[in-house]
Amino acid sequence: MAAAALIATAFAGWLVWDSLRDPGGGGTPQRALALPSAAAAASQLDSGDSKAALPLTGKVVVLDPGHNANNHNHTAEIAKLVDMGTARKACDTTGTATNSGYSEAAYTLDVSRRARALLIKRGATVKLTQNGDRAFGPCINERAGIGNAAHADAAVSIHADGSATGNRGFHVILPAAVHQGIADTRAIVIPSRRLGTALKAHFAAATKSAPSNYIGGGTGLKVRDDLGGLNLSTVPKVFIECGNMRDPQDAAHLTDPKWRQRAAQGIADGITAFLEGRG
Repeated sequence: MAAAALIATAFAGWLVWDSLRDPGGGGTPQRALALPSAAAAASQLDSGDSKAALPLTGKVVVLDPGHNANNHNHTAEIAKLVDMGTARKACDTTGTATNSGYSEAAYTLDVSRRARALLIKRGATVKLTQNGDRAFGPCINERAGIGNAAHADAAVSIHADGSATGNRGFHVILPAAVHQGIADTRAIVIPSRRLGTALKAHFAAATKSAPSNYIGGGTGLKVRDDLGGLNLSTVPKVFIECGNMRDPQDAAHLTDPKWRQRAAQGIADGITAFLEGRG
């Protein structure tokens, strides 16, 4: 296609030049017209082809950075109960932190921003449920609602766990088949499992982390029906707990910017694999 376009451009240029030659046959053009050069035409074609070739063009991804660094200043607001279908649950929580004080909220926002940058480079439209610009929250029902309103092709809620020392590794949480109250996850269970399976494989490959040794029986996957962010989702969605902030070895990874970049890479690669049908 590019070669044909270049030939057509060159031929059109010759016709214009020939038509403007001196009628007396002197061979001197009466005036010069600015025509696109072959190189410029090729550049324009390459630019268009490159944009169309981005693997996630047209895809919408919602990343949900778990918790909010300001939640501890709004304890009454985040304690408000909201409907999650199977029960009423607190709007949000403060999350956990490492023994040195590095918060889960700081971790999740940093990794979400890193993953967003990678996905945008692949052509995706990426939305964050919060970007450090909210006083608190959002509440768990609103987090799900943001993904639903965006008609996301994939949504991932990013977290880090707070368990006992010695409990190590990451796990991905999948939605159970829930049909109760305002919750109905039946349509998203299968695609969410595909998303979660791809996410698990690529997160492990990028970070060299092992699946959790305390949740999921070594599979790195856990099905739950008690999370509003999953119960209220109408789009394929999973949670990832990237490690245990209360374990010193996991905490050393979670607080390392280079490791967080690898975590973001794994998340972006897992989402990409799912959206390309490889999950």
